[in-house]
Amino acid sequence: MNPMYITFSLYLIAVLLIGMAAYYSTRNFDDYILGGRSLGPFVTAMSAGASDMSGWLLMGLPGAVYLSGLSEAWIAIGLIVGAWLNWLLVSGRLRVHTEYANNALTLPDYFYHRFGAQGKAMKVISAVIILFFFTIYCASGVVAGARLFQSLFEGMSYETAIWLGAGATIAYTFIGGFLAVSWTDTVQATLMIFALILTPVMVYLSLGGADEMNAAIAAAAQANSKEYGSLFAGTTLLGIISTAAWGLGYFGQPHILARFMAAENVKSLSSARRIGMTWMIVCLAGAVAVGYFGIAYFGGHPEQIHALAGNNERIFIALATLLFNPWIAGVILSAILAAVMSTLSCQLLVCSSAITEDFYKGFLRPNAAQKELVWVGRVMVLCVSVIAILIAANPESKVLGLVSYAWAGFGAAFGPVVILSVFWKRMTANGALFGMVAGAVVCVLWANEVNPALKAAGMETLYEIVPGFIACWLTVWLVSLADKAPNTQVLEKFEKADAQYRAER
Repeated sequence: MNPMYITFSLYLIAVLLIGMAAYYSTRNFDDYILGGRSLGPFVTAMSAGASDMSGWLLMGLPGAVYLSGLSEAWIAIGLIVGAWLNWLLVSGRLRVHTEYANNALTLPDYFYHRFGAQGKAMKVISAVIILFFFTIYCASGVVAGARLFQSLFEGMSYETAIWLGAGATIAYTFIGGFLAVSWTDTVQATLMIFALILTPVMVYLSLGGADEMNAAIAAAAQANSKEYGSLFAGTTLLGIISTAAWGLGYFGQPHILARFMAAENVKSLSSARRIGMTWMIVCLAGAVAVGYFGIAYFGGHPEQIHALAGNNERIFIALATLLFNPWIAGVILSAILAAVMSTLSCQLLVCSSAITEDFYKGFLRPNAAQKELVWVGRVMVLCVSVIAILIAANPESKVLGLVSYAWAGFGAAFGPVVILSVFWKRMTANGALFGMVAGAVVCVLWANEVNPALKAAGMETLYEIVPGFIACWLTVWLVSLADKAPNTQVLEKFEKADAQYRAER
């Protein structure tokens, strides 16, 4: 009858009930994958934010700030700038262009129809890239969920925690599809912002005020020979570029772009941008504050450092269990599961849609019935889930490390392709295809070969999204210019979509 367990259980029951409600609103595959393009501005904004901010928001980012200080806040700054530009420049245009691209339900399907018949190879390759990087991304969510369950239930093995942490997410995604994911995202985003405002406030009050907190941080800085309070301490220009470059990833994230595609219309996206950016800024500021204030708390209470269990990514969990009444702690800790579930669910759905729409329907069963496609989509959710769980089986996996690799892969492979596809009508299918491959390959090679070599030589590393993004952009531009111009039909479709966007804006 632990109060924390009860509140936690009530939350899980609530999201499963939302999944059941969404089941009865899902009539065809369009509903299962994009909710029938019916999301209003509030749900669009909250769903885009929650699906973006996975377990790393409450575990990875606070843990990085707790370990290194405010120099890690460049991640948050880069994300805010990148998200704002994505909403401003891409969201409305992509919403209209996907409708003109044969009402495309997935990113690979959009690429295929955007460039005409020449885009068939790109449809396959982009779907493969989505499956590769998203399976790794899903694994990060499974790891974060497992860590939470291990923290809540003493003595639970990592293997058991993995299955419990992933089970509820798999269940409501399987049952309700996109509507279940979007509706639960709205609830989860509310829970996340509540937790990220309340926790730093409680730490601040428990320390007695600003003077006591600053003194505790100064003492910790002296003891550890670190400068925690500066954005520039302990980093270099290259280091700042690497952390701020996380913002480039937004332009290529299929699970975030899917929210733009599902919006009611272009005007609703303007309202969604204001809601979404406000939510995001508050949440990121709260996450940074949790890590930074945690330095002061454990500097002033070294006898409680055991609550971290030697893992800096547990800082939010440790503070919640130490500072809150068990009833409130259950709600606060549910925010971690909310962050994990919101991102994991939409990633599972994007993987499922890539297999079902772009492989199964595209090549095996072009005339498959809607009911058949919905059930194939559900089975694919289960298949991808099992693979992600197997990847996450290593208990030493770090949430931020897994997320950073997948985030960079999508940003480098798809980011420039998406941007240029809605701005540049001269872009060709070959340019998009070669750019996509170049971005993905450079990203993987840089992460696995170049950065380890630089590290071994005692040189500074660079986040792989930077060279990958540049390689993709240059390849798209150069190949498109060298290639034959797109045919008249493709150009006319682009111009119509662009004109409609300007009329609706």
